[in-house]
Amino acid sequence: MLRIYNTLTRKTEDFQTLEPNLVKMYVCGVTVYNDAHVGHAMSALVFDIVRRYLEFRGYKVKHVMNFTDVDDKIINRANQLGEDPFALAQRYIDDYRQNLLDLNILPATSNPRATQTMDQIIAMVKGLIDKGYAYPAPNGDVYFRVTKDEEYGKLSGRKLDEMQAGARIEVEEAKEHPMDFALWKAAKPGEPSWESPWGKGRPGWHIECSAMNLAELGEQIDIHGGGNDLIFPHHENEIAQSESFNGKPFARYWMHNGMLQLGGEKMSKSLGNIVSIKEFLSKRDADVMRMLVLNGTYRAPLMFNDETLDAAEKNVERIKSGLRLASPSAKGLPAGSASELTSTADATKANFIAAMDDDFNTAGAVAALFELVKAINTARDADATDDQLKAAQNMLRTLTGVLGLRLQEKKGSADADGFINLLVEVRTEIRKQKLWQLSDLIRDKLKSLGVTIEDTKDGTTWRWG
Repeated sequence: MLRIYNTLTRKTEDFQTLEPNLVKMYVCGVTVYNDAHVGHAMSALVFDIVRRYLEFRGYKVKHVMNFTDVDDKIINRANQLGEDPFALAQRYIDDYRQNLLDLNILPATSNPRATQTMDQIIAMVKGLIDKGYAYPAPNGDVYFRVTKDEEYGKLSGRKLDEMQAGARIEVEEAKEHPMDFALWKAAKPGEPSWESPWGKGRPGWHIECSAMNLAELGEQIDIHGGGNDLIFPHHENEIAQSESFNGKPFARYWMHNGMLQLGGEKMSKSLGNIVSIKEFLSKRDADVMRMLVLNGTYRAPLMFNDETLDAAEKNVERIKSGLRLASPSAKGLPAGSASELTSTADATKANFIAAMDDDFNTAGAVAALFELVKAINTARDADATDDQLKAAQNMLRTLTGVLGLRLQEKKGSADADGFINLLVEVRTEIRKQKLWQLSDLIRDKLKSLGVTIEDTKDGTTWRWG
């Protein structure tokens, strides 16, 4: 049975859905005010892998990922650029959608936007006021009353009195308690605003997700996901709002991915250590980023540097090696050896499922795939035919597909391929003359250009990567 670590209970629990064979999963998306970075990619990849595995296990997944398209950061950025904030948000939404496609991330079932959910947001704020969980302030803001929610802090494990010690009330605020948070913000000159019972304004960040969640998936969901930097205050406040409004438990399982780190620090715009998704993909294949995530534990911090990326790239190439064709002159394996390869493929599937059922242990799943790759390559070297390799290779393709790996061979232009073919022919003649040093020089130079040479008993072959 699939088991998932639940941030709310701090335990690994059996996975049971609210409705049979249906998973309702909400994942917090990006605030669209700048280019998305590889830290955003990590979270998107983690929950893409979760979704793919759930679907592999037979579930239908309703996957909702929102766009925060009205926010202080968007407004400030638009003012800096002299651009309409809605046009800026749309531009970055379009860019991010393309980033996700380039990373082979499945499109979400729906991508709600705050600006398109305004009626639901206002209705939710009004409902919270009516129930006594929120109050309009004299300055036109509306705040959530944290002292009314007896369970406030249960996700993060923080106590209200401990939170209060480090909090302060700004001069322009009219809060009853320092930890009360804004559900509605009164309009400021030049900012986008909407009409409401409390005057013109716009929603607070936290209420947007609660309202979008309710509109798309209903009062209760199976999985709520996001980065662990969202546990407090964002997800804490989401629970408070949603459960106070609906009177029901909100999400059964809270899943949080660790942060991507560069040089030991969390990657963030405020620290100025950002690598955009576009920049990454201009230098590395999307499978490398995915393998970097697969190599780790989704709940732990993940180091992003040349060393870890090189290791991920080697692992991708290692798996690709298991998909190569047999030698044209292969005579075939004995029946017993061919049967053993099929048995290894079946065992790999069982080990893959066992690892992924253990809180999405992708590192264990990849290790199982490496065992299958080793068996395939051993069989090929022992003269297996393509027909004998087919079942094992199909299993490898299926399981790597569950993880979202594309495993595409690198390709050059026709001219480049022709030139490499010529160099390989020249190198073959050089080897016949036993000029080994010159032969090795050509091999090493090609390797530095991303071309791998392989010398076999049937001749020399080459490939990109």
